[in-house]
Amino acid sequence: MYMSRFDRISLGHFPTPLERLDNLTARLGGPEIWIKRDDCTGLATGGNKTRKLEFLVAEALRRGADTIVTHGATQSNHVRQTAAAACRAGLGCHALLERRVTNMGDLYDETGNVLLDDVFGCSYEFRPEGLDMNAEAQAAADALAERGRKPYFVPGGGSNPVGALGYVGCADELVRQLDLDGLRIDAIVHATGSAGTQAGLLAGLHAMSVDLPVIGVSVRAPAERQRANVHRLAEATADHLGVRGDLPRERVLVDDTQVGEGYGQPTDEMVDAMQLLAREEGILLDPVYSGKGFAGLVAMIRRGEFTKGQRVVFVHTGGSAALFAYPHLFSDKTAAKAA
Repeated sequence: MYMSRFDRISLGHFPTPLERLDNLTARLGGPEIWIKRDDCTGLATGGNKTRKLEFLVAEALRRGADTIVTHGATQSNHVRQTAAAACRAGLGCHALLERRVTNMGDLYDETGNVLLDDVFGCSYEFRPEGLDMNAEAQAAADALAERGRKPYFVPGGGSNPVGALGYVGCADELVRQLDLDGLRIDAIVHATGSAGTQAGLLAGLHAMSVDLPVIGVSVRAPAERQRANVHRLAEATADHLGVRGDLPRERVLVDDTQVGEGYGQPTDEMVDAMQLLAREEGILLDPVYSGKGFAGLVAMIRRGEFTKGQRVVFVHTGGSAALFAYPHLFSDKTAAKAA
């Protein structure tokens, strides 16, 4: 797809592994389950934002920026990876952290990804839930500019047409891996939040004329709203690529059955899915994104939506650092102390 025409810096380890989950496949008795290990991208414990940041940070450097300004929820995987990417590029990083989760105890604001934000020297300030966070972060960038800095604003999740190029590249990488191994798959499943991962995958597959279902398991928004967000960004990304032909809205598949009580709020299904993958395959997920995404895949298999003879790829978007902000869900000792 001639991705070298776009500004890009090297931040991650690619291609990420594509692995068959033998134990889990046998345990669930359904389709062959494969996992695309984007938790192994190598930047700041890994995760999906690394792919996006290769293009976003390159654009920041081209524009002569000295600081990246972005935002996310308190336990934002995006902010953690952006702070690390800024270190690699010799830039400052300032973030706004939205308090979407307020019922997990005092340490929620200090441990997990927030601790790593501190390690990477990221300055940050908190905001209450419900504000227009893109507008708030842009205002913070404008304030820095007034003080003589040269900020570059990155939207939440790095999810704009520039950032989504990272998952256009992932689509190409995955198809190449499938071709190399002679694998035919039936669907791709992953957690979807700020929409950039799913939009990039869809735009990339559309550009290659590969008709593979991409199912995003929503971690926050109801299905119809998430579908609209993903489709809007996928079309903008395809336009940025110069791809001809509309990307049909029907290709945007969203499952919102795992949202539970909301963003960052645990569900029994998420906890069970995380423990299942950890104990069968030794792979860690996170409670906010990949845990709910994988819970969605397990539920689909148990409902019979995927069966023996099929193959499904789960894209692991990373985030296990956030586990340390939710210790009571997995540690009997921590749960006893909380009680």
